Amino acid sequence: MPEAAPEPTPLPYTDTKPVGHADFYFAINATFRFIQRHRGEEALRRYWRDLGGSYYRPVAQKWTEQGMHGVAEYWRAFFKGEPGAEVEVVESDDEVRLEVKRCPAIAHLREHDREIVPNFCQHCYFVSEAIAAPAGMTVRVCGGNGCCTQRFLKQTADAAPQDLEDIAKAS
Repeated sequence: MPEAAPEPTPLPYTDTKPVGHADFYFAINATFRFIQRHRGEEALRRYWRDLGGSYYRPVAQKWTEQGMHGVAEYWRAFFKGEPGAEVEVVESDDEVRLEVKRCPAIAHLREHDREIVPNFCQHCYFVSEAIAAPAGMTVRVCGGNGCCTQRFLKQTADAAPQDLEDIAKAS
C-alpha cells in the first residue's frame, strides 16, 4: 500500500512530530551570538533578512496568494509546534496581530540559565519583514524579552518604519 501524502501545511517544511524540540533555541541563540561577535551587528541583521527572504520564500508566496488569512494560518501552525508557546493570533481584513504572552524561545533559554543575546528579539522583526515585503506587507514589533505584540499590516506609503527601540532587549 502506498504511503499517504502528507497533509498540506502553511509551514515551509514537513515535520512528523507534533511539537518541536526546545533545544533548538540554544542553537539559534548561539548562532546569533557567533555571527554578531565575529561579523558584527549588521552582518547578523543581513543573516536574518537572508533567512526571511530565502528559506521562507514559500511562506511569502502563500501570503501573496492568501493575504492576511495566509499570515494568520501560518502563525497558528507555527506556534502550534513551538513547545511552551502562549500566543493569540488575531485576524482581520487589514491586520494579523500576534499577542505573544509567553515566547517559547526566551522562556526555554531562561529556564536553562542561558545568556540571551540582547538583540535576540529583533530577529522576529528582521525575518518577518523579509517574508512580508514581497507580499506587500510589513510588520511592526513592540515589546519583547518574553512577551510582545507583532502586527502584520498591508504596506502603505504612510507606514512609519519600525523603531528598533520599541523592541525590548532580551535578558
